[in-house]
Amino acid sequence: MRSYLAALRRVVNLVDDPDPRLLQTAFAALVLLDTLLRSSVGTPLDAARGPLVGLGLLALTTLAVWVAPGAGSGVRHAPLLVVGLDLAAVGLVRLVPEGSAAGILVVLPALWLARLHGARGAAAAGLAAAAVVSVPGLLYVGLSGASLTRAVLPPLVAWLVGLGVASAVTRAESERRISTAILDTVDVGLVLLDAEGRYLRANRRHQDFIDLAFPDGHAGRAGQLGAVHHPDGRRVAREEMPSFRAASGEEYSDIRIWCGDDPLTRRALSVSARTLRDDQGRRVGAALAYKDITDLLSALEAKDEFVSTVSHELRTPLASIAGYVEVVLGREDLPAPAADHLRVVERNTVRLDRLVGDLLATAQAGSGPLPVHRTESDLAVLVREAVEVATPAAEAAGVELDRRCPGSLPVHVDPRRIGQVLDNLLSNALKHTGAGGRVCVEVTERPAESQGGQGGLVELAVCDTGTGIPPDDLDRLFVRFHRSSTSRDLAIPGLGLGLCIARDIVAAHGGRIDVESEVGVGTTVRVLLPRQAPAGP
Repeated sequence: MRSYLAALRRVVNLVDDPDPRLLQTAFAALVLLDTLLRSSVGTPLDAARGPLVGLGLLALTTLAVWVAPGAGSGVRHAPLLVVGLDLAAVGLVRLVPEGSAAGILVVLPALWLARLHGARGAAAAGLAAAAVVSVPGLLYVGLSGASLTRAVLPPLVAWLVGLGVASAVTRAESERRISTAILDTVDVGLVLLDAEGRYLRANRRHQDFIDLAFPDGHAGRAGQLGAVHHPDGRRVAREEMPSFRAASGEEYSDIRIWCGDDPLTRRALSVSARTLRDDQGRRVGAALAYKDITDLLSALEAKDEFVSTVSHELRTPLASIAGYVEVVLGREDLPAPAADHLRVVERNTVRLDRLVGDLLATAQAGSGPLPVHRTESDLAVLVREAVEVATPAAEAAGVELDRRCPGSLPVHVDPRRIGQVLDNLLSNALKHTGAGGRVCVEVTERPAESQGGQGGLVELAVCDTGTGIPPDDLDRLFVRFHRSSTSRDLAIPGLGLGLCIARDIVAAHGGRIDVESEVGVGTTVRVLLPRQAPAGP
């Protein structure tokens, strides 16, 4: 049923490009229906020479349209001839004593001719209808009020309706040219699919990507295979192709693929898709956007390499500074003022070393999963040590620092990495909590059932009563180098790496990290970790 309705739409939709064979067949069927209805109660068909000749002429014309080279190109290449024959056939089937209402059918050839040639086509159809339909009818039935009306109105109506179609087609073509010009100026590949996955429209930028991924040509259907790769180099399967997924009704954002086999010319693309629906909510197609992110990925790779190189180069002089400061502070004859000054140097050296460590960690995260070295550890001990390290900063800021955890909690984790997570979360909480506020670390065990019998989970929560995070910043908290508007407004120091690094470490352990916050109330960061390493494949 759906295919029949689609065919009917193609017949009646003259603004687009209908199939001329379907139009001719529909016209012939209507003329035949008129003739059969009249012959059933009026002049028998075998006694009416005009209608028989008209039907024969119509049959030959329809056959010629179907068998002409190029699947109906006869109508496209000789529209005046075909329309003239159709109108002549209408004029012949009306040559019966009781007359005929078939004259109204002259509107259909007029519509087609107006579709092809605009206002001139509509005028030509009106004149042809008058010449081969109206005049022979008047001569056959004689002049009377009814015959004159039947002679004048059909060609006039055909001309007026043709003018309307010509105007609509002109407007549609103008709007299409404007939209095409606009879309071709966009540096994003855009494509529109119909419900069956056929390409309806695509801009010039998308054609560039098509030429790169399909050097042998593209058939204009979703899901075709070509030189399309995953970021890891694997070929994209048909069901993984962005166009196929969009044609199947899936909506997505930022699917990354590479187009082209040549490493020198291939491009990285970020693809997004949205479903198109009609006013009844039914899916009628999809729209896809292909954004070239090759230069962005190259820039990110160069940035990570730069950060990693600089961080490594900073580590050596920092270690030397820290070593000499420790040696000098160990002297018993060191004056008190000098010792105080050196302790300031020591604290800032530790702070700078931590920043360098964060830069190295984020550079490693950009190049792949963070390496973790799991050992049997006690999470309670790790929490206690992190709180002890953060206590001087909390006292200096006038913030109450507390912890709630079991006396012992064995876990199989990388203790150095988990300690880094705790240090980052506590540092963030203290920096965003004012004097008189409170920061608390809570550790809770989860039952084994929630982890499928794999040893259970532990939940580590760092809660503060600080400034809170605006809702607009919550979605970007884990983006590298992003700092919330609150941090910027209050000039809170930091690089915007702490949460990003914490997330990568937690993900490397098979866990997850979530943030809940309310401006003016506080923030809670929850880390969920498996107590044991996830089972291998």
